Amino acid sequence: MSGSCCDIEVKTQAEKKLLITLLSINATMFVLELTVGIISESTALIADSLDMFGDAMVYAVGLYAVGKSLETKAKAAYLNGILQIILGTSVLLDVMRRLVFGSEPDSLLMVVLGVVALTANLICFALLMKHRQGEIHLRSTWICTRNDVIANVGVLIAAGLVAVYHSPLPDLIIAFLIAGVVLYGGIQILREAKQSTKPSTSCCGSC
Repeated sequence: MSGSCCDIEVKTQAEKKLLITLLSINATMFVLELTVGIISESTALIADSLDMFGDAMVYAVGLYAVGKSLETKAKAAYLNGILQIILGTSVLLDVMRRLVFGSEPDSLLMVVLGVVALTANLICFALLMKHRQGEIHLRSTWICTRNDVIANVGVLIAAGLVAVYHSPLPDLIIAFLIAGVVLYGGIQILREAKQSTKPSTSCCGSC
């Protein structure tokens, strides 16, 4: 296989190493954010933690797809999109629950975890930058990570507003917006997965 048009073996090993790193970061942040989100009664943090969990699953599915056929990669991306939609819907349900039963989010804990989560996602985002126009299984992970950065900034904004207004509403509003970003990302992934299965010509197609 030495000198093949796509250097498949080298590419596959690099992708595996990248996805394992991303999976480890997101799985760790999921546990941390969920724990602090429950303690601080922050729906925005819980929403972001579920997004981290979804991304961990995205990276796990992407890891499975590495080195496999385009059809398998498209199916993996479809699964990623569906996971994002399920998580976004779950967050919306939690927002409605807290609107009914109330909550008292801790702005300080939100800020601390928001900064940690943002740092983790910026690292992931930087690692994935060169893959943002790549194959669908990796592009879908880039879309998810991009959405995470947006969500992290949202958590920090919510924390500031909660501290200023002493109200849980900013937390719930930001959680609602995060859910919207996640849902949109899921739909975008499904669309691009569908597009990726359309016939095309490439160097690898002649290998």
